[in-house]
Amino acid sequence: MNEIKPRRPRQADIAALAGVSVSTVSRVLANEPGISGSVREHILKVAAEHGYQVRSPQEAVPGGLALIASDGVTGGLSVFYEAIVEGLRAEAAENGMPFEVRLIREDRATPEVIRDHLKLAHAQGLFLVGIDPNEGLRSWIEDERVPVVLVNGTDPHLRLDGVSPSNFFGAFQAAERLLNAGHRRILHLTGSHRHTIRERVRGFEAAVASVQGAESRLVTMTFHGSASREAHELTAAVLAENAGFTAAFCMNDFIAVGVLEAVTEAGLRVPKDFAIVGFDDLPCALMTNPPLSTMRVDRAALGREAIGLMMSRFRDRAAPARHICHAVIPVAGGTVPEVVTS
Repeated sequence: MNEIKPRRPRQADIAALAGVSVSTVSRVLANEPGISGSVREHILKVAAEHGYQVRSPQEAVPGGLALIASDGVTGGLSVFYEAIVEGLRAEAAENGMPFEVRLIREDRATPEVIRDHLKLAHAQGLFLVGIDPNEGLRSWIEDERVPVVLVNGTDPHLRLDGVSPSNFFGAFQAAERLLNAGHRRILHLTGSHRHTIRERVRGFEAAVASVQGAESRLVTMTFHGSASREAHELTAAVLAENAGFTAAFCMNDFIAVGVLEAVTEAGLRVPKDFAIVGFDDLPCALMTNPPLSTMRVDRAALGREAIGLMMSRFRDRAAPARHICHAVIPVAGGTVPEVVTS
């Protein structure tokens, strides 16, 4: 008979037993400052009593620093990146990796600035969260052999490790939901310089091209101000053309909210007259009427996977780069009728 081994306690278990938050446990296990001595001692005692292995100084793991594009975090996408950071923090602490997070403007992510950030954080590993390195930064990374993981990012040359949602196939599946519901003239509201978003455009266009008679229009956004308001204005303008568009796939749920408002104001019924699919499954998706049909991204899982990639990179810095793609999951909502296909 095979012996069933007990499950190794995780940080959530220690947090519940110690009566503190998971974030506090993560910071203590990562030996971060700002926690009182009594709380730190209590958490370490609970962890030891329940078999949680805290790494000794001899087993010290190099530190990691996450730089996050402040342009996105301080705007509407803060909730998206918050979950990624929680995944990064939790998994870093599980692996005994000292870990810090800092915001940076993407146009300030130069080799000189990043070198200073790494030095101040006493970190060797760099996580670029929502930042695509330009050629100058890429050359510096390769020349200095800095261990880097792109989080919610893709290296088109696959020279840097990375983890992202399955943007191509997620967008392909989102478009399929609209096509399977009978829609043949579909809008796609999007706009970004990022490789991840370009993959969503490719996935959407591939799905439309696979169905005879289907047509699409790319509605490019500038993101100057509120994404929802801009999407509202752009959608209202398209509807005023009476060009026969009956559905929209949106780059994210904030955009989908604006589309839904414009469609409703035009007197169209959702999803009977006009269908909408968003992306990311942000909290706002549950606040609309009807709730948004969207595609769920497990953001915390992206953070956890990124730590795993960095740990592997620390062990073998000469190994070929790897990219991990996470599937996105359809969320039914009520803005597109779901058609069961055989």
